[in-house]
Amino acid sequence: MSIPKDLRYTTDHEWIRVSDDGSTCKVGITHFAQSELGDIVYLEIDALDEDVAKDDPFGTIEAVKTVSELFMPLSGHVDEFNEVLDDNPELVNTDPYGEGWIILIQLSDPAQVEELLDAEAYAKIVAT
Repeated sequence: MSIPKDLRYTTDHEWIRVSDDGSTCKVGITHFAQSELGDIVYLEIDALDEDVAKDDPFGTIEAVKTVSELFMPLSGHVDEFNEVLDDNPELVNTDPYGEGWIILIQLSDPAQVEELLDAEAYAKIVAT
């Protein structure tokens, strides 16, 4: 299972890629999460162009076998939804750390990034 070392992670199985300047980040679900969900068929982002607090839901992800809420890993403004996923939601399964990213957020408190898990800590969670 792939757990890239350059990303940060949550216990809700989301990954975060912080921009070089530290002001924005892309968010997606991990390889582990997509494998547990199965074939992704639809994503709905309820919080586009809204400020959302850390741990609050920002949308849902629908797979063949279940629907799950998506939670904000960091407080911020949801600037963008990866519109490629409208026609190709399966990219979350086939390329979860690349083209399968879900949202781009403008961070309201960049210091929150330090509270997230690194790859090693996340690997311990999914190994149990």
